[in-house]
Amino acid sequence: MHGVAWVPNVVFGLNAMAVATFILVATYAVIMSEKINRAIVALLGAGAMVLVGVLNQEAAIRGIDFNTIALLTGMMIIVAITRRSGVFQYVAVWAAKKVNASPAGILFTLQMVTAVFSALLDNVTTVLLVVPVTLVITEELKIKPWPYLVALIFASNIGGTATLIGDPPNILIGSATGLTFNQFVYNLAPVVVVILLVTAGLFHLMWGTRLHASAEARARVMGFSEAEAITDHKLLKQALFVLALVIAGFVFAHPIGLEPGTIALFGAALLMLFYSLGKNAEEQSHEVHHIFGEVEWITIFFFIGLFVVVHGVDAAGLLGLAADLLVSATGGDMKVTAIAILWVSAILSAVVDNIPFVATMIPLIKSMAPTFGGPENIEPLWWALSMGACLGGNGTLVGASANLTVAGLAERAGHPVRFIPFMKVAFGLMLLSIAISNIYLVVRYL
Repeated sequence: MHGVAWVPNVVFGLNAMAVATFILVATYAVIMSEKINRAIVALLGAGAMVLVGVLNQEAAIRGIDFNTIALLTGMMIIVAITRRSGVFQYVAVWAAKKVNASPAGILFTLQMVTAVFSALLDNVTTVLLVVPVTLVITEELKIKPWPYLVALIFASNIGGTATLIGDPPNILIGSATGLTFNQFVYNLAPVVVVILLVTAGLFHLMWGTRLHASAEARARVMGFSEAEAITDHKLLKQALFVLALVIAGFVFAHPIGLEPGTIALFGAALLMLFYSLGKNAEEQSHEVHHIFGEVEWITIFFFIGLFVVVHGVDAAGLLGLAADLLVSATGGDMKVTAIAILWVSAILSAVVDNIPFVATMIPLIKSMAPTFGGPENIEPLWWALSMGACLGGNGTLVGASANLTVAGLAERAGHPVRFIPFMKVAFGLMLLSIAISNIYLVVRYL
C-alpha cells in the first residue's frame, strides 16, 4: 500500500484506530458467516471507512491496488476466451489416457496437470476447467469422485504457490512489494515440487491403491477422443500465442519496466481483438459482452472493497502497532519472526479466506522493515507469508476460493464435499506441507 498523507478525522471525534478496527472485525465476521455475498460486505466496509472519516475519498482510492485488479481481470478474460477452444478438456482426457485409464494413474496425472495449470493460470480458474472433466471420467469408470476432488483442491493450491500469478495471495504480495514473476518461481518452485510429490504419494497410499475400475469402464474412457475436445483450432493457436506472450511478459517484466497488471490486460485486449476479427459490429458487441460476463466480478469488487478496508486500518495506525507487538514478541529475531509468520498464516488461512488475511498482513510486514534494516532484508518474511497463506488454504473447505469452487461444482453434480470429512483428511496434510516449508525456509534463508 502507498504512503499515507491522510490524517484520519473521524466523526464525533471518535478514536480512529478503534473505529477502523471495529469496521475491519465486523467486515471479516460477516464475510466468514457467509450470510451475505462477500463483495457486498467488502464494499459496505470500504464505504463505512470513508463515511465515518477514517479515510477521505482520495486516500481510499490510493489504497486500491490497481495492479492486482488489472492482473486478475486480464487473466480471467484470457482464460474465458482460451477455454472456448477446448484445450483444457483436451489435456485432461490426454492425461487420463496416458495411464491407460487406471484409476490410481488418473489420480496422479490429474494432480500434476492441475498443479501446472494452477501455476500458469489462477487456481480458481484451474479447478473450474479440470473438475467437470474429472467428474465425467470418474462417472465413466464408476468410481467415487471424492478422492479426486480432494486431490485436485490440494494440487491447485500447491501449484498456485509456485508463481506470482498462481494464487491471489501471491498476486497481492508481488504487487505490493515489487517481487517479480522470476523471483517467485526461483524462491518457491523448489519447495512446491517437493510438497506436491509428497502429497501425491500420500494420496496414492490412502486411496490410489484401493481404486479399481472394470475393464469395460476403462475401455470406455480409452475411447474418449481428446482431438474432439478441440472445437476451434484457429482460436487455440491465437490463445496459445497470446498466453506465451503474456508469460514471457511476466518473465521479462522487470527489465522492460512493466507491471504484471499492464501485461495481463494488454494480452486480454489482444486476444479479444483476434477473437473479434471478421465478425460484424453486432456480433463483436455480443461476444465481448459474453466474455466480460465470464469475469469473476464478485472477486474483483471483493478485492476493491477489501483494499480500502485494510488501508483504513493501516491509516489509523493499527497495523503499525500490531507490527511492533509481533517484533517484540519474537525479540526482533528474523528466524523466529519468519517461522511465526509461516505457521500463524497457515493456521489462520485455514480458518479465514486467505485473501483478506494476506491483504491485512502485507502492510503489517512492511512496517517491520526498519527493525530488520530495510525492505531488502525482509524478503524471507514474504516467502513465509506466501507459503503459509497459499498452503494453509488447504486446511479446511473455506481456506481458499478454489476449495469452495470445487465444493460448488461437486454439489451441483450430486457429489457434495462436506466440511468435516474434508477437514479430517486435509488439516493434517496441510500441517505436513507447512512443516516441509519450515525446513525449507530455515535451510535456504535463515
